[in-house]
Amino acid sequence: MTIRVLICDDHRIVREGIKQILAEASDLRVMGEAANGPEAIQQVRAGAAAGSGPDVVLLDIAMPQRDGLDILKALRSEFPKLPVLMLSTYPDRQYAVRSLKLGAAGYLNKSADSEQMIDAVRTVARGRRFITPSVAEHLAAAIGDGFAADDTVPLHEVLSHREHQVFQMLVAGRSVGEIAEQLVLSSNTVSTYRARILEKTGVRNDVELTLFAVRRELLAP
Repeated sequence: MTIRVLICDDHRIVREGIKQILAEASDLRVMGEAANGPEAIQQVRAGAAAGSGPDVVLLDIAMPQRDGLDILKALRSEFPKLPVLMLSTYPDRQYAVRSLKLGAAGYLNKSADSEQMIDAVRTVARGRRFITPSVAEHLAAAIGDGFAADDTVPLHEVLSHREHQVFQMLVAGRSVGEIAEQLVLSSNTVSTYRARILEKTGVRNDVELTLFAVRRELLAP
């Protein structure tokens, strides 16, 4: 059986690289590409309506307009049986557990070799979870510690999805107004998220929050 794959990544060179890797497997076929999340959703809807939608979606986490985790939530809501394999350049500890909690079928770092990527696509297409040993360790630690906010547990795992988005933008130097515009929220709402983040991290201002992120290696590359 041929497995139809939709690739969603905002970098064309990355999409081309993934296509070359998947072309090594005769049972895998790239049926479409998307440069952003809304485009991916549109292609999945169109394919589903035509009876030829993807069997697996490869979805990058860091994308413009709406990030991959937002798109993951939307796809899981509208197409709950569609396996979504998250791709990322971030350290596994930063997004892997969060992705799985939101319903991803698997999480794979873009540095993975071609055999592992092909195996991951085949695994999730069969309805199984694809979890690397590294991700399994972080998942076990997260479950065991209950996402407690202490010095041994990545505190960003305690933040809600939206709080984590705001957190990443704050430590990147974005203002409340800029964050509100990008996330299509009011400045008051963003300020509320910021207050919650400061409380959960135990810091007093954005400078200390950035230092917190640096010390815990939570800054986006």
